[in-house]
Amino acid sequence: MLTNVGIFAIVMVFLLLTFFLHLHSLPEKLAHELGTNQLQIVGVLALIALFTHNNLYWVAALLLALIQFPDYQTPLQRIADTLEKIREQPARKPAPPDPFPVPDPHTEYLKVSDVAESADAIPEKKA
Repeated sequence: MLTNVGIFAIVMVFLLLTFFLHLHSLPEKLAHELGTNQLQIVGVLALIALFTHNNLYWVAALLLALIQFPDYQTPLQRIADTLEKIREQPARKPAPPDPFPVPDPHTEYLKVSDVAESADAIPEKKA
């Protein structure tokens, strides 16, 4: 009987320890599909929780593993690469000025005297 209880105790301790370690690695398994930075943070929090037996770190790791943060690094890196390509291109010559500029109707207003002079300059029809 003592041998059976001893074997049962050893098997139960082994199973409980396996379950405990599997439970502590759960946030890392969930965060494996996320980015590497977030995976490292989750892994460190799970490791701290394992060694300190402080469940707050494990809960924080689990929450971090379940939340997927938006990827800001990729668009910013693409913008930086494009700006670098633009900077390396030779400078363009400025376009020559327009020989016949069209006045902007919103900014240039006619004076009343200009309208009166142009009305005097129109030849009248002779009937």
